[in-house]
Amino acid sequence: MKSLMQQALGSDWDKLPPALQAHYRFGTTTDTGRMDIEYPRFMQPFLSVLRVFGALVNRRGQQVPTVVEKSVAGERQHWRRTITYPDGKVIHFDSFWISAGHGQVIEFVNPVLGLQMAPYVTGNRLHYRGVRFVVKLGPILLPIPEWMVLGHTTIVEEAMDESHFVMDFRLTHPLFGQIFRYSGKFEAASN
Repeated sequence: MKSLMQQALGSDWDKLPPALQAHYRFGTTTDTGRMDIEYPRFMQPFLSVLRVFGALVNRRGQQVPTVVEKSVAGERQHWRRTITYPDGKVIHFDSFWISAGHGQVIEFVNPVLGLQMAPYVTGNRLHYRGVRFVVKLGPILLPIPEWMVLGHTTIVEEAMDESHFVMDFRLTHPLFGQIFRYSGKFEAASN
């Protein structure tokens, strides 16, 4: 069976290094690593409100231990992120992905709010380009331009060796610049 990323990338899937293929393979997988989470101070109230809706992470940190568990149920790939801070505080950031067709995916942070992205491969890197945010009302997807909300999304993932990869997720607003970033190094493993 093909994973959502295999479907979205088509023949470019074969260009991905083994660590990134392991990260996105079909089935149940676990990635373990450490993340840096950063954002400007003025974003704290907004991120705290977004956390209520299941979006993003509202606490900064450096080299924070993180576990990402992925599983498939029907047409959805579920992502369960567990971020454990040195003081014992644990933040869970869960989402599910679906195919958006035309080589794109949508990551929903709850049943209503999602981010539509277009993944593509350049060299040995996997890139995502944010397309738009969406609001799902029953069978209808209402598009929301990125600039109207949090800004443009970019993600870059690069293999370091056969099982390790680095990732960098950024939100850049046209007026306020970079308003959120998390990045880190992970080891991909199948369960």
